[in-house]
Amino acid sequence: MESIFCKNVSKKYKKKIVLEDVNLELEPGKIYGLIGRNGAGKTTLLSMIAAHAPVTEGLICLGEEEIWENPNALEHICFSRQLNPSMIMVVKDYFKLASMYYPHWDENYAKQLIEKFELETSKPVSKLSKGMQSMVTIVAALASKADYTFMDEPVSGLDVISRDLFYKLLIDEYAETGRTFVISTHIIDEASDIFEEVIVLNQNQIVIKENTQELLERAVFVSGKAEEVDKAVKGMNCYHAETIGRSKSVTVLLEEGQRIEDSSELTTRAVTLQNLFVALCGKED
Repeated sequence: MESIFCKNVSKKYKKKIVLEDVNLELEPGKIYGLIGRNGAGKTTLLSMIAAHAPVTEGLICLGEEEIWENPNALEHICFSRQLNPSMIMVVKDYFKLASMYYPHWDENYAKQLIEKFELETSKPVSKLSKGMQSMVTIVAALASKADYTFMDEPVSGLDVISRDLFYKLLIDEYAETGRTFVISTHIIDEASDIFEEVIVLNQNQIVIKENTQELLERAVFVSGKAEEVDKAVKGMNCYHAETIGRSKSVTVLLEEGQRIEDSSELTTRAVTLQNLFVALCGKED
């Protein structure tokens, strides 16, 4: 399976810029985490890659083939997003439509997932809880068997036990098939361990695309007396600086060869992916 490429992709709605000059490669056989603030363009980006919405500028290709209106490319892609809560369609009919839409649909696997999630397939979608509606989208995504599977907020409304089940099912399916998954979520730390790479959207653009573990290994939170912190991080990439009186704290992304010198005047600690996301995308005080 070839990579998916976004080449100088922009999306505008009238005068509003949603995404601007996005360049991205999704390689086969990886689990990506897609994170960003509300309105950052996560759903729009996935919608365009899956050809649910046109680009305003640029190209999106699977290998050398443009994806838009290309059945040969689209049979490899599934975009499972949150359902319309007022949908009157019965769940089993929704899955029937999905089985017709996705050429690699695995009916036996779908039945196993329905049983594991204890889904009531005779009910209309509108009669399901928020969590149950999310389970429907999870079943459709996993059973599609699409080589590239995009999931938009798949654990929305799920309790902790159901979320844990989802992560286990995702890892098992990935290990067995090597499919590529892109998971858009606001529950960052809980899911960070399954993300091989993380993609961060901020202010209409991709600001980070990196191996998750390597990214976190070079991120450090530094605090102490303001003058000591400034001296220690001079010339480094610093984010979300906060000053209280004579004390200061800042998150630093170290480049190759950089390190924070040991000092009794400073406190340093590792950061979680959620901490780093807040530092990168939160507003400065």
